[in-house]
Amino acid sequence: MAKRERKEKRAREEKSEWQERVVQIRRVTKVVKGGKKLSFRAIVIIGNEKGQVGVGVGKAADVIGAVKKGVADGKKHLVEVPLTKENSIPHPTNGTAVGAKVMMRPAAPGTGVIAGGAVRTVLELAGVKNVLAKQLGSGNPLNNARAATVALGTLRTLGQVAQERGVPIEQLYAR
Repeated sequence: MAKRERKEKRAREEKSEWQERVVQIRRVTKVVKGGKKLSFRAIVIIGNEKGQVGVGVGKAADVIGAVKKGVADGKKHLVEVPLTKENSIPHPTNGTAVGAKVMMRPAAPGTGVIAGGAVRTVLELAGVKNVLAKQLGSGNPLNNARAATVALGTLRTLGQVAQERGVPIEQLYAR
C-alpha cells in the first residue's frame, strides 16, 4: 500500500459521522485578585442526522479549547429522536428548560424545517426534515437548544406506546 493511500484511508477513518455546529461563542470575564481573567464559552450542538443529537457547553482560555470541550459535553448529553418515514417527528411536543419553552409539531413532506435560532440547528442535526417549531419565552440560545432536546427526548413512537401499555399495536390503530 502506498503512503498516499494510507493517508487517505486514515483521513476517512478520522472523519466521523458526527457533525458539530457552534451556535454561540461568548467572551466571559471573571474578576480575580490580580484583575480580570478572560475566557471563552462555546455552545456546541452535535448530531449524526440519524436520530441522535446533543447540546454541549465548553469553557476555556481559548476558543478552540472551548469548542473541543463543548463537543465532548455534547456527546455526554445525547438524545435519541424517533423519526417517521417522512423524516418528521411522530407527534406534537413541548419542551422547557429554565425560562425557554419550545413547541414542535410534525409537518407534511416538503415543508422543511421551520424553526429559528438554536432550535433549527438542533432539529437539522437530529435529522428532522419536516417540522414546525416555535421558541417561546426566551431568546437565549443555550436554554432554547436545551428545551429543544428535552422536547425531542420526550417523543415516543406508536410501537413504544403499545409496548408500555402491554397491548398489540393494531389495537391502538382501532381507536
